[in-house]
Amino acid sequence: MHVKELRCSRCGRRFLLDEKPLTCPSGDLGRLDIVYDYDAISRSISRDALSSRPFNMWRYMEFLPVPSSDYVVSLGEGGTPLLKAKRLGERLGLRNLYLKDETRNPTGSFKDRAMSVSVSMAVYFGFKRAVIASSGNAAASLAAYGARAGIEVYAFVPDFAGYGKIAQLLYYGAKVFKVRWVESEDPTVKMMRILYEKHGFYPSPSFGVFNPYQVEGPKTISMEVSEQLGWTVPSQVFVPTGAASLLTGVFNGFRDLNMVGWVDGYPRLVAVQPEGNHPFVRAWMERADPLRIKPWEKPPETIATGLEDTYPWDGDAGLRALYKTDGYGVVVSDRDIVEAMRMLAGLEGVFAEPSGAAGLAGLVKAVENGEVDRDEVVVVLVTGHGLKDPDIVRKTAPEPPLINPDVEEFKKAAREAYGVSL
Repeated sequence: MHVKELRCSRCGRRFLLDEKPLTCPSGDLGRLDIVYDYDAISRSISRDALSSRPFNMWRYMEFLPVPSSDYVVSLGEGGTPLLKAKRLGERLGLRNLYLKDETRNPTGSFKDRAMSVSVSMAVYFGFKRAVIASSGNAAASLAAYGARAGIEVYAFVPDFAGYGKIAQLLYYGAKVFKVRWVESEDPTVKMMRILYEKHGFYPSPSFGVFNPYQVEGPKTISMEVSEQLGWTVPSQVFVPTGAASLLTGVFNGFRDLNMVGWVDGYPRLVAVQPEGNHPFVRAWMERADPLRIKPWEKPPETIATGLEDTYPWDGDAGLRALYKTDGYGVVVSDRDIVEAMRMLAGLEGVFAEPSGAAGLAGLVKAVENGEVDRDEVVVVLVTGHGLKDPDIVRKTAPEPPLINPDVEEFKKAAREAYGVSL
């Protein structure tokens, strides 16, 4: 174990891992940031030594907070491909474009990295019941890992959550509650806090204020990307952003690699949010104090349901990451996102849900705005599979023609529907 301490991001109070801390008792909603002993990590593992390990997330265990492999709960998460997007790159005029395909994780999204760490820590702490507030992906992941560990999972999801995600939850045995969004405050977070604060449940949302451990899982994305690029750092990384937890994790991964001397430097991190809910990018545009980010004032309006956090709970760390890396924010429309979904699937064979395709939508806009040079090494995170949100996919995909088994009818339909003459 290489955790030195946990430190509140707001008041600075310090805790040891043996104290099993989850939140700061000061009540200031400060995230407990984990401080590692990098000298000890450097002595215990090297880049060369990784080659003998399986290519999954736990390859980088020394950089994670779980005290021992005895507590690890895994479904084989991580080790996702970094795809050279040649056809997409040609379309955008980029020579070195890569897709980090997180749809390949066990439950279909990057959240499996977070929940593998979170549930492993729940096992270490001895919890038997966990609770989550989620638009769907994180809840489905927690339910899967909870089932694996024998932990009972309670999930609060918004009433508009896609049924593809809810169905996953139910099959994993989670107790699911759809909550009406009747005010600007996220009602799922409100319910999660009640079960954590008043009934002793283990809180496991995919943002760090209520659980400091899960945000460590996604940092292995950065470690894999660097290793897959021959231990070099890309020029820019495009990150779909909701609560800014993924953005924080990605930064932390590059930070850790720099601290042990495995890479030199950081990529520019780019946060992408939808027009109908972009409190984090708005804060970046205003050069806000990281501790004074304003929440979105109304219910979110976007097809990217995984990016509907009206308050970026990890926005303080996310803003610092953008400031540190000379990064920036991009706001995209739902139309931009749908077009990105089509480009990913049609040009590279990667089927992404709207939230998962938002990073590419952001890249397209950044290219248009002159933010990306054609020779830069650019990585886009594709964070969730298209089948996670079948309702949205069905609404945005065209209806195929219905024909009789007749050649002439087929030719006519092919010409009218697809512009193909045979």
